[in-house]
Amino acid sequence: MRSDSIVFAIAGMCFGIILGWVIGTEQAAKRTAAVLQPAAAAPPQAAGTRQPPALDQGQVQALTTVLKSDPNNAGALVKLANLYFDAERYQDAIDWYLKGLKIEPKNVDASTDLGVSYYYSGNTDAALKQFDYSLKLDPKHTKTLLNQGIVLAFGKRDLKGATDAWEKVVQIAPDSPEAQAAKQGLQGIAAAAGRGGAPAAPAGG
Repeated sequence: MRSDSIVFAIAGMCFGIILGWVIGTEQAAKRTAAVLQPAAAAPPQAAGTRQPPALDQGQVQALTTVLKSDPNNAGALVKLANLYFDAERYQDAIDWYLKGLKIEPKNVDASTDLGVSYYYSGNTDAALKQFDYSLKLDPKHTKTLLNQGIVLAFGKRDLKGATDAWEKVVQIAPDSPEAQAAKQGLQGIAAAAGRGGAPAAPAGG
């Protein structure tokens, strides 16, 4: 069985549990770092004719007004990035996350959302680099670890790396929703290995 087929087998097993997760983050005060849909190895814009969510122009205008008088308002910059993220306008989201993080570099949620935006823009390496930065800020940030595993598995086909990341999620917060998703990924890797795969080796190796 080819290594790329192993990954797609895992995608089939993991997709059902994580498909229900919101691609974006929760808005405003309820917002936490985004969680990727693992089966979306390509940016969601390529998925077909589905229309992305509409950009909330009213909130964009309100935040833009705030930034005109207070251009270093990190909270407003990140909220604006969140709006573009939720509208699946990922390059715009990247630009605003970068501006927010320049002012508030220790915002781990914004950092992880930036990583997710990079991934959905087709830049897997930048996503992983950003997740590494998030984990320097908070080594136990479970959403970052979950996303890191997803990108390693579905973006790099590095099943050993994905296993390591997901096992950390389960160890840190065994009862969390992130751990439940990580367990599904681990079960998918184990099932693929049982069918003759070799999940310990990255596909490109």
